[in-house]
Amino acid sequence: MNEDISRRLREAAAAHQPDRARMLARVELARDAHGASRSTAPHRTLPLLRSWPKAALACLATAGILATGGFAVAGIVRTPPPSDAPTAPAAPSPTGTSPSASPATAPPPRTSAPSPSDGPAPAAPTPGGSRPTPSANSRVQSGPLWSDGSIDPHSSVYWAQSNVTLRTAQPLTSLTVEVRIAQTGGVRDTGNWRTLPSDDFSVTVQETGSALVYRWVLKPGRTVPTGQHMFAAQYNHATGVRSAADDSYRVDAQSADSAVGVWGGFSRAG
Repeated sequence: MNEDISRRLREAAAAHQPDRARMLARVELARDAHGASRSTAPHRTLPLLRSWPKAALACLATAGILATGGFAVAGIVRTPPPSDAPTAPAAPSPTGTSPSASPATAPPPRTSAPSPSDGPAPAAPTPGGSRPTPSANSRVQSGPLWSDGSIDPHSSVYWAQSNVTLRTAQPLTSLTVEVRIAQTGGVRDTGNWRTLPSDDFSVTVQETGSALVYRWVLKPGRTVPTGQHMFAAQYNHATGVRSAADDSYRVDAQSADSAVGVWGGFSRAG
């Protein structure tokens, strides 16, 4: 159907020829009619003279319209019909996304799993930090008594607190806790405390040439109940992060079964 219409339009455009002689004849006819009107009606000479240019202009306008229509038809016929072939897709951009794609909608990069040759993944840190393995010169548990030494997390570059935590599964009839803080420069006593009643213990703080020694001794006739208890030594020191590598504690106690003793050093809380 489209081919037949195109063929007819092409034939009509090719056959169209402006008839210039016919247009001139019309112009001459109009002029002769105008001359005859002048001889019979002289009083209408001026209007006829004025109308002649209008008629000529009208004829010329008609010829121009016909010519323009012919060119338009020819242009339509010569214009090739739109192709029905599908348009090839645009080549992808180097990043793998279209130029209009938003970075927020782009898929996240995939991380490949490590191959067996990469070795085992590092172990995750223990929540709250981890304590070092007790050294060979420490014993943190003996019979019903367990112990731990740590630097209080509230310590600063001017002041520190060393904590000894005890846990006993049996009542203790005697207990001596000793904390030695090495003299690393500017170490001075600022106080001490314990979670057990203060009236149950005799407390001494002694300065030696190499250490500041805190000692808590359970008074005769008093008993330490089962459970967890803490002893704390407080002191100033030279400005900076102080090393507790040479600090130590020792605990000697007596339970209903036997005498027990534990000792060790101080680690920083995680």
